[in-house]
Amino acid sequence: MPNSPMLTPSVIAKEALMQLKNQLVFGKLAHRQYKKEFAKVGDTVTIRKPVKFQTTDGAVRQNQDVEEGSTSIKLDQRKHVSWNFSSQDLTLSIEEYSERYVAPAMLTLAQTVDVYGAALYRKVWNVVGTPGTTPSNYASLGAVAQRMTEMAVPRNERRAALTSEAFHKIAGTLTTLNMPKQAADAWASGEIGNIAGFNTHESVNIKSHTVGTKAGAPLVNGANQNTAYSASMKTGVQTLNMKGFTASSAGVLREGDVFTIAGVFAVNPVPGEAGAGKNVLPYLQQFVVRQAAVNSDGSGNAAVTISPAIIVSGPYQTVSAAPADSAAITVLGTANQVFPQNLAFHKNALALVTVPLEMPDGVNWKAQESAEGLSIRLVKDYDIGNDVEIVRADILFGWEAIYPDLAVRLAG
Repeated sequence: MPNSPMLTPSVIAKEALMQLKNQLVFGKLAHRQYKKEFAKVGDTVTIRKPVKFQTTDGAVRQNQDVEEGSTSIKLDQRKHVSWNFSSQDLTLSIEEYSERYVAPAMLTLAQTVDVYGAALYRKVWNVVGTPGTTPSNYASLGAVAQRMTEMAVPRNERRAALTSEAFHKIAGTLTTLNMPKQAADAWASGEIGNIAGFNTHESVNIKSHTVGTKAGAPLVNGANQNTAYSASMKTGVQTLNMKGFTASSAGVLREGDVFTIAGVFAVNPVPGEAGAGKNVLPYLQQFVVRQAAVNSDGSGNAAVTISPAIIVSGPYQTVSAAPADSAAITVLGTANQVFPQNLAFHKNALALVTVPLEMPDGVNWKAQESAEGLSIRLVKDYDIGNDVEIVRADILFGWEAIYPDLAVRLAG
């Protein structure tokens, strides 16, 4: 029989890109349309946030200042996998070569990309569920859907990524339904279709969060710690002074910890009539710690970076009222408790950017493929010392929670 034709770099790169896309979970669900704004490692692109206005009463015009917030994505992750093979391997069919080399390599890269996406839970402040209790039924996702609707998250393009345990427990409640073949196939492949309005997926890369030590009894340290949107619209954060921690304690709070403040309620984020205030919701506003670790000083005080910013009026209002001095702070979860961070989000909440890398000179066997917001580069060289061919596959990417207000964590 004649030998199979040699595989070309373009053919292998196309296969690698397809395998990468198929293996992604978070990367497949996130927004991926910002690549045109990037060129090289270290690039940062600023994204404008929507402007909000309030309605006013009567025929007399009342002008409103335009305050345009922003967020940034940085292209800061360069990852690769590499493998050796013989020249004879290039005569394999693409199916055989993919099974032996490409698919395992792309699985590794996809898992790496997804890990960074799952870690964005640390910037999301809305949480439903009970830490330590695995979500196990439709009502679990229903509670997330309710919170999203109350937070004015668009109903279309909602996604959910769950731990294997939560995924299969929730899927198990659907076994009494008469599932068509397409739904059954999706379930078997780690996608159980639309549940409570979410395109629901299983992910092995869901992060677990470790709660801070919570040493002491934290309180707000000083009244009137609210801010204006103009002061936080570029960063989305502010500093909140706290007291009541055990003196000189390390790690009293950790990045990603969620807390509430007594008397500070959540509001519907959609602007209403000027002067009338927003609709106050029947639960306290949640905040998330946005610094790696919070240590208390010798008096038990700490200055904590938080999101969202505490804004008490105007179209960007986030809370019902500013916290009072000595208002009690309640941190979600038990001290040092570890629990999974299932994540539900609108497509525009999280953004993944991958861009083409520069192609090296002096190498003949090379290819780069880009499609659907993903890009991968393959290069082959020869190791004369060991008489083997070497291929490396590289990807350059960056992640950001560009609209964390469009996401909700589901505690597990």
